[in-house]
Amino acid sequence: MSAIYDRVALIGLGLIAGSMAHALREKGLAREVVGYARSEETRKTAREIGLCDTVYDSAAEAVAKADLVVLAVPVGAMGAVAQDIAPHLAKGTTITDVGSVKQSVIEAVQPHLPEDVHFIPGHPLAGTEHSGPRAGFASLFENRWWLLTPLPDSPAAPVEKLVGLVTAMGAKCDRMEAAHHDLVLAVTSHAPHLIAYTMVGVADHLRRVTDEEVIQYSAAGFRDFTRIAASDPTMWRDVFLHNKEATLDILGRFTEELFTLQRAIRMGDGQQLHDYFTRTRSIRRGIIEAGQDTEAPDFGRGATSGKMP
Repeated sequence: MSAIYDRVALIGLGLIAGSMAHALREKGLAREVVGYARSEETRKTAREIGLCDTVYDSAAEAVAKADLVVLAVPVGAMGAVAQDIAPHLAKGTTITDVGSVKQSVIEAVQPHLPEDVHFIPGHPLAGTEHSGPRAGFASLFENRWWLLTPLPDSPAAPVEKLVGLVTAMGAKCDRMEAAHHDLVLAVTSHAPHLIAYTMVGVADHLRRVTDEEVIQYSAAGFRDFTRIAASDPTMWRDVFLHNKEATLDILGRFTEELFTLQRAIRMGDGQQLHDYFTRTRSIRRGIIEAGQDTEAPDFGRGATSGKMP
């Protein structure tokens, strides 16, 4: 496969950027892949494993002469990074990001960028519970959705070029308006993660159940809650602070649904419970039929890989 970009600069070298580096180099989608991470330890690890062609000690050096810059830092750090790299961006460079929230990222990043670059916000719906430069793998994006939220004045050519890169890495690409993205993700990702953190917290505070019992007797439901709750705390702190309105809306609706189920259980209304679970089960089946998961109890992960497909 021929290169789509000449020089791709990855700012932040965690799971997503690391997986991009592996995919770009394995498939020959960029002539050069360079990177930068704020942590000296992360930069050292990235160099040791050969994650990029070059790992720089400053973001300014990394973005110089790049025709694609990927902001792969926590949502709360996007604005400061954009301000830092803006004077060093080449004319015509495409800037994208991989943040889980889009509207606040646009508001934080766009004001700092020069008019002669193209900002195309993005969000790959892929990940595992692992983080850091060693966590990435080339197949992370295969058959996963990668959402782009181009700005109203984004030229077509840079958008189509980025779509080509995303699909070449194996992802399925779609486009939507930023505010709608944030609402959709509040339903499909943000609220479920908050609920998972809460459920694990409940188990921690329920002193009638010992820590040993929680760990030793974890059934599938609690086991998978703990997998979600193992996600990077800095990233999720920023997600909730920057997608506050949509997340609170969905949590309010969740609370209403929970009260309905509480009443059905209290009243012994088995028919309502059965009907409710039947409806929600069909959504799970739809996820499987869409190829976004399997029916395997390990969530489709290999027995030894510990990684989602």
